[in-house]
Amino acid sequence: MGSCGLGRWMLLLVFLGLFVEMTEELRRFHEQLKADGSLSFLVVGDWGRKGLFNQSLVAAQMGKIGQKLDIDFVISTGDNFYEDGLRGVNDPAFSESFTNIYTAPSLQKTWYAVLGNHDYRDDVEAEMSPLLGQKDERWLCFRSFILHADIAEFFFVDTTPFVDEYFTNPGNNTYDWRGVLPRNNYLSNLLKDLDLALRGSTATWKIVVGHHTIKSAGYHGVTQELEVHLLPVLQENNVDVYMNGHDHCLEHISSSHGDSNMEYLTSGGGSKAWRGVMKGWDPEEMKLFYDGQGFMSVELNQTRASFVFYDIFGNILHNFSLSKHSFHSSI
Repeated sequence: MGSCGLGRWMLLLVFLGLFVEMTEELRRFHEQLKADGSLSFLVVGDWGRKGLFNQSLVAAQMGKIGQKLDIDFVISTGDNFYEDGLRGVNDPAFSESFTNIYTAPSLQKTWYAVLGNHDYRDDVEAEMSPLLGQKDERWLCFRSFILHADIAEFFFVDTTPFVDEYFTNPGNNTYDWRGVLPRNNYLSNLLKDLDLALRGSTATWKIVVGHHTIKSAGYHGVTQELEVHLLPVLQENNVDVYMNGHDHCLEHISSSHGDSNMEYLTSGGGSKAWRGVMKGWDPEEMKLFYDGQGFMSVELNQTRASFVFYDIFGNILHNFSLSKHSFHSSI
């Protein structure tokens, strides 16, 4: 990014009321807590289909829940624009799938987005361009970055380059690997920077956001490369929650294998869903599997984190809470 482009991006962030620290490792952004010391936000993934496949219905319910909770921001777990990302910064799909869909007043907050595998097709750098922020000031997307909000830190991780298949057997898909090659160096540096950032975090809640699943009973299932390379870093640093999309469903898996009691939450029901696939899973771990569209809300304070999954009608499918002292789950 040139100096002029970077300058425009920094000015835009100031306009948004955000602050950014540029380091040699991962970019850091900051969100202020509410006056009562709490934070609330929505999580949605796999959505960008120009309103089709119930994307507009999901967006409408997000607006209602967002208003009720007075959300501070929205997290996107990737696959932001189908089928092949954006063709460039002037691709009308940006407005057709984002600006013109998420129109509710409550959703006019910053959207922190990671890249999914579909976003890596065509022009991957378009989604990260500050020019999109000029078109819609809500949009903020990078490969990997950190969002600091005092009581919580969110570590956004670029998971697509971990997956071997995209390199060895891409089929008819063309991936834009600018900024990623040489791949081994990229992944090694990313894991090193993530580990360093997690070790240095003093936040009460550590939440990692990626596109690909680590644990899932859905169509894509477990991402073995993340189990091998990413999961040990999360376990060693006592991460509380891993959030992802990729599987087009809503899912909550609570691990019982001693990995720091991590919760695995899939919010990939932003549009096309109903794959009809649910793989076998330990019923003690599987707290929710919903094959349809929907999204998730999160409310955090110093001692408690509350999570709710919703369908396209605003019905609550599942809710649970975490604390540093106890755990409670209900449907």
